[in-house]
Amino acid sequence: MNALVHGLHHFTLRCDAEDLDGLRDFYVRALGLVPGARPDLKFAGCWLYAAGQPVVHLYASGRAASPEAVALDHIAFRASGLAATRRRLDVEGIGYTEAPVPGWTLHQLFIRDPLGLKLELTFDLAEEAGDAP
Repeated sequence: MNALVHGLHHFTLRCDAEDLDGLRDFYVRALGLVPGARPDLKFAGCWLYAAGQPVVHLYASGRAASPEAVALDHIAFRASGLAATRRRLDVEGIGYTEAPVPGWTLHQLFIRDPLGLKLELTFDLAEEAGDAP
């Protein structure tokens, strides 16, 4: 049987209108996402792109009580450039924790966005040339 799901298309974050610019700037600084085209919708927002795909949609419709209010633990992104990502986060003053996956070639960095949502960046060290865990 073929899989019905082929990967993550995007996720949408609800926020207050006054949080929109700060969230956009965080995702640009922390993850290198790029603001891009967005349909003419009835509410304020921003779409952030990675490799031509709008992966994060910001939706100014009022903030949820907390990220946990929707039983969401974290969002994971496949990433590359572990050493460069550490440098980017250090330069931007964004704290992170690291979690090598025992017995696998995966290495994870965890950060939190300005609303407190936990984000996982997953690196495959087998694909990382010159990056050490």
